[in-house]
Amino acid sequence: MFRAPCRRFSNAFRPVGPTYHYRLLNTRGHSKDALLTRRIAARLSVGALLTTSSIFLVSTVHGDSSSDEGERASRKDTKPTFGSLIRAYTVYSMCSVPLLVDASPKILSALTSVPIIRQITEAFVRVTFFDQFVGADTAEDAIPLLHTLRAANRGVMFAYSVEVDESEATGASISPSPTIDSPGSLTIPLPLNHVDNKPPHKRIIDEMLHCIDVAADFEVGLEMKNASEIAESEDARRSAASRRTWVAMKMSALLPDSHALLAWSSHITSSRKSLPPSSIEATVPFPGTATIEDMDVILRVPTPDPCSSLSTSYPPLTPTQILHLRELYTDLVRICTHAKEKGVKIVVDAEYSWYQPAIDALTFALMREFNSLDQYQSSGGGSGNVQPLVYATFQAYLRRTPAQLAIALAEARKHNYALGVKLVRGAYHQHELSAHRQASSSSPSMSISRDPEPPVWLNKRDTDDTYNSCVSALVKAVKQDVDRCASLAPGAVPVENKGWFGDLFGGSIAKRSGGRVSGPKSSPSAPGIGVFFGTHNWDSCALILQELKRNGLAVDDTSRRISCVSEEQPEYPIKIVEEAVERVAIGQLYGMSDDLTEWVASRTSCSTPFVIKYVPYGALAQVMPYLSRRAIENKSVLGDGAAHHERRRAAQEIWKRVVG
Repeated sequence: MFRAPCRRFSNAFRPVGPTYHYRLLNTRGHSKDALLTRRIAARLSVGALLTTSSIFLVSTVHGDSSSDEGERASRKDTKPTFGSLIRAYTVYSMCSVPLLVDASPKILSALTSVPIIRQITEAFVRVTFFDQFVGADTAEDAIPLLHTLRAANRGVMFAYSVEVDESEATGASISPSPTIDSPGSLTIPLPLNHVDNKPPHKRIIDEMLHCIDVAADFEVGLEMKNASEIAESEDARRSAASRRTWVAMKMSALLPDSHALLAWSSHITSSRKSLPPSSIEATVPFPGTATIEDMDVILRVPTPDPCSSLSTSYPPLTPTQILHLRELYTDLVRICTHAKEKGVKIVVDAEYSWYQPAIDALTFALMREFNSLDQYQSSGGGSGNVQPLVYATFQAYLRRTPAQLAIALAEARKHNYALGVKLVRGAYHQHELSAHRQASSSSPSMSISRDPEPPVWLNKRDTDDTYNSCVSALVKAVKQDVDRCASLAPGAVPVENKGWFGDLFGGSIAKRSGGRVSGPKSSPSAPGIGVFFGTHNWDSCALILQELKRNGLAVDDTSRRISCVSEEQPEYPIKIVEEAVERVAIGQLYGMSDDLTEWVASRTSCSTPFVIKYVPYGALAQVMPYLSRRAIENKSVLGDGAAHHERRRAAQEIWKRVVG
């Protein structure tokens, strides 16, 4: 009688071999009407109650629980608890159903609109998606997690993950004109630890400053704990450069109306139509590449001449929007100044393509100011002065990225600032395609592109190829920067300067920029480039390690062996040279691809954590847009069976715990 149910239960958690596959729900139906959403919501409300109760129980009743939280946080053994395995299995089982993932925003909206059901839904989301993908409710609450990750030789990219509401960002509530001189409908939840009367975006800026303080205090605490080791290191600057608690920020949440970014982006892209066809910038696909002149529209004093071509040729910005953008830039300078004082790196996250031109303009303006190698040299470095301080995000799924990156490398050299690069594949593919289709029809759309092709690649293979080509180019740029600094060291033999990044991407940028570049002016100890590779792709991670070794930035660490296919073919980790560790890191999102994180960490040997986990934090109500996007993003990031892989991996570990 009970044989069949027991067999189904055991099969769900059995180890998965090459020929074993999970039986999935039928997702061929494509109806997305309100009736389907209500039916799914009703069924899920019951399932949520049962699942929440079970996860609450296994989260507190498991064999490896410990009353000593401090001891647990400091252990090198990071084996997941039984409760976390159940949670991961539940989350990735849901992520494996595309129809459920696509409908999740509507389902959550329906469930949270009903009293009592709302509390059940929030409890379910907290013990599943929130605990899986979010570090904590507050920055202080995340500190134990930071200690746990550092004990496992992982760094952290800290992020207060308040985002523009999905309907606002994707145009579901588009105003008649994004340049109307009126506030947008954006509502941003407030940080828990603020009770003053500041506007929401100002409170978020205050939380960003607080996040920097927490990150800096965490690193200082580690340095004080290891004070004797630091005293024996090369210098204090090396210690500051090795800090692996960074802070990420999303610009659209830092101003009262995100439509100001869209209006400015539209102005920037329209202004590029006047560029001569022979100019480098004119060859970059939408959304183009940032130029110094992009900042003029918000920094210059307005001219009273109504016949000015600048005031009539391009989409105008209202006085209110210009004021908001000026205040945003002032606040960004304030954030970066504080980060510089604290020695904490700032990473600007990428967003939708209709915001990106404005974000690029602001980010590269910050780089020119805070990544200046002239200022670094004049200040003598300093124990808290890290370079690059500001990082921009480059999305490989955008067609522009190879050309954009090549120009960015050349511009950094030309203006003598350190280029900070965060390379990712991209998180908004579905929305980008949808917005471009709507723009081509009579439907309202947030897209500002007038190109016949969408700004993103249609095929994942093209995105993968772009990402991997950028990996090779960036590691080569790191190698050239290391050699440049070595050639400037006292007693070094001068080498012919063929241009810092001149031969990257076929050398076209260097040739069109005048060929040979003048000798470097920066301090030998100041890195001219820093790269963070954000990827959940095994092939890309393997390529990064291969490129480091091929470029002489890493060697086999024969002091320890990982595995051995045969005595003739032992596998060793690679020891990354200090100069490369200072410039390169790999990262994955918290709660995702932990086996890949472990694989990279086990195959690298260096004095500083080489792998960084992106850890968001915020109260449940504040990070709902992030969680909703994360579920949809998982469908592409964890596509090609990777979501099933995560589920099977959790099932295998659960099975081992159950049967011993």
